[in-house]
Amino acid sequence: MRTNFLKFLTILAIGAAVVSCKKKADEAVTTDAAEVATSEVAATKYMANATESVIEWTGYKPTGKHNGTIKIETGVFTVNDGTLETGSFIIDMNSLSDSEANAKLEGHLKSADFFDVEKHASAAFEVTGFEMVDGKSMLSGNLTLKDVKNNVTFPVTTTEDGDTFTLTSEMFTIDRSKWNVQYGSKSFFDDLGDKFINDDIELKVTVKAKKS
Repeated sequence: MRTNFLKFLTILAIGAAVVSCKKKADEAVTTDAAEVATSEVAATKYMANATESVIEWTGYKPTGKHNGTIKIETGVFTVNDGTLETGSFIIDMNSLSDSEANAKLEGHLKSADFFDVEKHASAAFEVTGFEMVDGKSMLSGNLTLKDVKNNVTFPVTTTEDGDTFTLTSEMFTIDRSKWNVQYGSKSFFDDLGDKFINDDIELKVTVKAKKS
């Protein structure tokens, strides 16, 4: 009986180790804002389709997580010989939603505590670079959120199919404190105990665009 009990404890320990070692999405390399990319005359222009373009988000705290979506309002990209050259898109912060339709949470995220949507109804992303690194396509761009602009780099997949251009990122994280989103952040407050909210926000960007 003791042997069986010890085996049971071993299985529990292994399971706990597997859960604790689950890899989170890598944080996007974040630097000062950079010069926006330019395109060649021969590049093909694509306009984002707002109904098929979205940003998925996940936020974490000690007691769990929340996730939802934010809509992309407009966007334009130029592609030359299959390679993304330039691009930008506007993010509709008023569309920020929680997957469980939690109106209280959505209202709090839109308040001055977090993204202050009344003053900052839009966020923006502008492409500054696109290159292959270790076999992955890495997209760099200036992300403007709450009037704070930083450059972020993260892995993406891009495809051209007829008149359609699709850009899909891998899941990546940004550190919200770098955009001055302070509520519940241990980067700004040292007396939160276990009432903090993680600075890292996981994001996945999907943009579908049509040739213009």
